[in-house]
Amino acid sequence: MPKDGWQVGIDIGGTFTDLVALLPSTGDVRSIKVPTQRNDPVASIRAALAAADLSAERVDDLVHGTTLVTNAIVEDRVEPVALVATAGFEDVLDIGRAGRQHLYRLDLLPRREAQVPPERRIGLAERVEFTGTAVLTPDTAAIDEAVMQAKAMGVESVAVSLLHAYANADHERAVGAALAKAFPFVSLSHEVNPETREFERTATTVLNASVMPIAARYLDRLQREVKGARLHVMHSAGGMASPEAAAKRPLSMALSGPAAGISAAASVAASLGLEKVLTFDMGGTTTDVCLILGGTAEISTDSKLAGRPVRQPMVAVESIGAGGGSLVTLGTGGLSIGPQSAGAEPGPAAYGRGGTQPTVTDANAVLGYLDPTKRLGGAISLDVAAAEAALAPLAARLGVSIVELALGVQRVANAAMVRALARVTVERGVDGRQCTLLAFGGAGPMHAARLAREFGIAEIVVPRFSSGFSALGCIVADMSYTQQQAVRLLSAKWDAARFATLHDGMVSALTAPLHSHGHGTDEITVERTALVRYVGQSYAVEVPFAPPLDLERLGHDFRKRHHEIYGYSTDEHWEMQSLRMRALVARRTTFGPLGNSGERAVPTSIAPCWFEPAAPHPTPRYDRDRLPTGIRISGPAIVEDAWSTIVVPPGYTLSADAMGHLWIREDAR
Repeated sequence: MPKDGWQVGIDIGGTFTDLVALLPSTGDVRSIKVPTQRNDPVASIRAALAAADLSAERVDDLVHGTTLVTNAIVEDRVEPVALVATAGFEDVLDIGRAGRQHLYRLDLLPRREAQVPPERRIGLAERVEFTGTAVLTPDTAAIDEAVMQAKAMGVESVAVSLLHAYANADHERAVGAALAKAFPFVSLSHEVNPETREFERTATTVLNASVMPIAARYLDRLQREVKGARLHVMHSAGGMASPEAAAKRPLSMALSGPAAGISAAASVAASLGLEKVLTFDMGGTTTDVCLILGGTAEISTDSKLAGRPVRQPMVAVESIGAGGGSLVTLGTGGLSIGPQSAGAEPGPAAYGRGGTQPTVTDANAVLGYLDPTKRLGGAISLDVAAAEAALAPLAARLGVSIVELALGVQRVANAAMVRALARVTVERGVDGRQCTLLAFGGAGPMHAARLAREFGIAEIVVPRFSSGFSALGCIVADMSYTQQQAVRLLSAKWDAARFATLHDGMVSALTAPLHSHGHGTDEITVERTALVRYVGQSYAVEVPFAPPLDLERLGHDFRKRHHEIYGYSTDEHWEMQSLRMRALVARRTTFGPLGNSGERAVPTSIAPCWFEPAAPHPTPRYDRDRLPTGIRISGPAIVEDAWSTIVVPPGYTLSADAMGHLWIREDAR
């Protein structure tokens, strides 16, 4: 944890690598961006440290968020894997859920092809019942034969997923121990995803195995390059882990970048005392939203990545394909935004790099929100004429002016984002209108005010370091480890001894890596969440609890939460389906006030901006870094930093607090 050196957070994105650094002893802060070197992420980290004038020897903790695992899975650049499964269940990846990924597209395959082809599947004669009772124990000869078959396949990574291993992992441990003598990478289902549902557990274990070699090589090289600094890696549940833990379960890094942004948002929400917060992260290709309650982000465990199941605790981010670079098209239903994107190359037409297709960024450029006299980040010059040319064909087809089209593009994009906000609030029994909107990312603050008005939100916060928020999240994240384990205990037939054994085993496993880093028991906090459902229900409700477990209290809290979400509850028997635990050591990284003084803000320029089709408004532009604490600016106004633009429409007021956060509120409210 923090000593005398720098605390550094680095997030590698598709276009830029962000760095935020803090020297706790003096309060000195550095924030920079450098272009990402796509084929060499370690070189991107070196470049970011050099641009910040930092050497690894001066850094205490370097916390890293990466899209390495995500990109490998999405681009299908994973390593080949052999699968050891219970005999008779080798084809579970083919069987899946017997559903179609594209329900009405019969010309497409029902689902993605199984990641492990039949010739690399190995059946092992063994059997465990769902209760955990061993029916058939594999003998040494059978295990040795499985190892020999795997060696003949020429792979370096093996996944093991045996039937009901979540209830009794003895057979998997025996197979894993034998495989570990012959293979550098072994992924065991009871370690990766110790829960029911064989298909999802097997698919997740295989996916973890397929990225283990990639992650191990990367982390090994990174540790050598930043020798002298303690390296940590962001994981998908919003905390940081050691490289050793990340190498063993690299799939936990699948949502590393977005999770870092949510970590920063949770920290800001807690510091400001905001009880209900909706995060709004709008980037170039996607927009991510997440619900934060009481300073804690919502967690989900059932996700998909590139069409493949991923059963890992992850921040519950709702992503839609509507970002600044998303393409605008006209179909039979009218205008639509995304999911196709102009990408980083050539990018939106407004970037002047050869793009010709209309995007959301082009609409914002035409409306005057982006300053054509400045180079974005000192690297990109805006070409408003090119943006107008890209939008012109659509405007002609609709019989409207280019400005009217641009305003329509903004409304359509905001409508898609409103639906995403509704999914993370209404479907969780939360009134989103009572939330504060926390806007960050390159384009989030540009759309935040209009989005908040459409959704009914009264208050917006654009946090400090908003354009490099994920890098900030890296250094404010707690060191934590999260696991979810199947329990399957009925309230009417509660087995206290079995629950205690399972509970204590999880606590021991989760706190072990924290103890190995020198943290005492008094420093470690363990958070517990029961996933509870009525008997026969498909999905469970999350119910936090504190030890010792009080069954009556848990039942009461479950029924209350069930009523909040579904509108009813009953006195029927319930079941604890799973238990989720998070062991953490809290970070105490704090940033001092900016100390900006002055009585008024001086505009850097005044230019016309369009907020309705009738006429443009003369709109002053301000430099965010020079805004005095306590200043109030009435809209219309534009506030800019090197990498992002904050739009304050007419009828809104912006104010700045001492910590550098900007607050936007509608005047009538």
